[in-house]
Amino acid sequence: MQIDGQCHCGAVTYRADVDPERVSVCHCTDCQALTGSPYRVTVICDAAQVQLSGRAPKIYGKTGDNGRTRFQHFCGDCGSPLFTSGEDGGPDDWGIRWGSIRQRSQLTPRRQIWCRSAAPWIDNLRGLPGREMD
Repeated sequence: MQIDGQCHCGAVTYRADVDPERVSVCHCTDCQALTGSPYRVTVICDAAQVQLSGRAPKIYGKTGDNGRTRFQHFCGDCGSPLFTSGEDGGPDDWGIRWGSIRQRSQLTPRRQIWCRSAAPWIDNLRGLPGREMD
């Protein structure tokens, strides 16, 4: 599936070819801290499937609980998280942050990881009062 996306301010843009079956939710504490939310959603792909345009993203490296370093790619202007990549640079090594993808409504998560760190209330959101807009 062809997708395109950008950061919040539009300085960093991209196109990519992804498999919609490779969408995952991560509940790890690093993802919680990096996103400021209870989890993050990513589409896994190979770096060769991503074509960047516009401004180059800034990169921050962090060694995770599993001992591997992951590089966080984000817009240096607005701070939007865009990608993650690993130190090995192998196939299936890149992840595109779901919120930056224009076609995100077509990309449903297929699995969850690091569930032991999931917020205990995460499965109980349907019972909360809600509004279409605020």
